Amino acid sequence: MTEPGTPMKVGVVLGAGGIIGGAWLAGALKALEAATRWDPGSADRLVGTSAGSVMAALLAGGAPPWREGTGTAAGEPEDLAAAGSPFGDEATEERMAAAEAGEGDPGGMGLRLHTERPRLGPASPKLALSALRQRDHHSPAAFVAGLLPEGVFSLDELQSLIRGVVPSGWADHPGLWIVACAYSTGERTVFGRPDAPAADLDDAVAASCAIPAFYRAIRIGGHRYVDGGLWSPSNLDVLEGEGLDLVICLNPTSSLAPSGSRVSDRVAGLWRSASGRALGSEAKRLRAAGTEVVLVQPTAEDLEVMPANLMSRRRRREVYETARRTVGEQLRSGANREAVEALWRRGFRAAAAPAPPRSA
Repeated sequence: MTEPGTPMKVGVVLGAGGIIGGAWLAGALKALEAATRWDPGSADRLVGTSAGSVMAALLAGGAPPWREGTGTAAGEPEDLAAAGSPFGDEATEERMAAAEAGEGDPGGMGLRLHTERPRLGPASPKLALSALRQRDHHSPAAFVAGLLPEGVFSLDELQSLIRGVVPSGWADHPGLWIVACAYSTGERTVFGRPDAPAADLDDAVAASCAIPAFYRAIRIGGHRYVDGGLWSPSNLDVLEGEGLDLVICLNPTSSLAPSGSRVSDRVAGLWRSASGRALGSEAKRLRAAGTEVVLVQPTAEDLEVMPANLMSRRRRREVYETARRTVGEQLRSGANREAVEALWRRGFRAAAAPAPPRSA
């Protein structure tokens, strides 16, 4: 931690996790703000992957998904936005409420087919071949993603949501980074960094969320991009070498809690274990460089309410409310107390500072 009086450089990393992960992240961010009185959107570096990219974009655009009155571009009321529903549209509110109550559409997906028919065959043979040749560089998921067919669902509604906050170009936040993967190679691309291709924020977020074989890949600068979680569920390590004092990582897909006894719980547990190993390895690298890292993950209580299908819309409100409570408890624990107090002091100073004069 920095010396007293020295400005502290802080990063916030928001991991992948589908719609359910988005609900958990919204609750976790609300808990972080409540515990510290500090705005996570004011972090020096704000990194988002997949569902985390949506939350990061909303934060950077000054529209935190949990605050009253922020709403969404799709016209959703604040409570639905806070419940992690950035992938929906205004026509689905009644149906989603019924789905959460166990009625109506059991999947509650609210998905829209892409207007163009998918091509037959593997979507990215080059990716599959690259992953096969460089097994130490790519995960098995990259090989599978290359062989899968093109996605059939559109991310147009998500892009409309982001344009409602940032109509064009990039957010004013200078440290917003959105992580996606090049579909042809599987290589990680961090939009917002100087070395990345230029992109509008809505395109970058859609690319970061484009789950292979589910959503259609997003074209940016003539190249196709897909879900950044293909490289890493959190991509925490992109902050290595950034000279940050503290990084808060909220990662919906890992957990220290044991898996349940059901087959679906065990399968989800395997994914959480892999996500946790990647997260731990990335955190170790940052800590070795002198950055304090606080990892926040779902607890056993969270897992009880989180469906195994992370793209389900059911139980979002319950996931959100549970995360608000459990993440608040994690942040108040002894291991994280010093970091929380440092953020509280930073937030207090920001709140006490005079507002800049308005331009005429």
